[in-house]
Amino acid sequence: MIIKTTEQGQKAELAVAELLEQEGFDVIDRNWKTKVCEIDIVAQRSKVIYLVEVKYRSSQSQGSGFEYIANQKLKRMKFAAEIWKQTFGWAGDYRLMAAAVSGPDCQDIELVEIE
Repeated sequence: MIIKTTEQGQKAELAVAELLEQEGFDVIDRNWKTKVCEIDIVAQRSKVIYLVEVKYRSSQSQGSGFEYIANQKLKRMKFAAEIWKQTFGWAGDYRLMAAAVSGPDCQDIELVEIE
């Protein structure tokens, strides 16, 4: 059975959200969007907000999901973080995080704080 890219991406985001919750994060929002940006997952642990970009690859032969977070993507993530902070009046600490997900059942997840 072939799974559509959007559906697979949603499965990956759900797997990451579940992992974050297992690691003590509170998932505040998923797929937060405006007309100009989006954030895959917004989570909080202690008094820190984590804005998470999820990248799925069916196998490592396509390269790690982290390889797709180049300078341009990092700039978009920072821009989205600023929009999110302004929208919610967040003046506290925040971090950008990336999750590389692979495997047919999204079983391989690596989380990295990128900034």
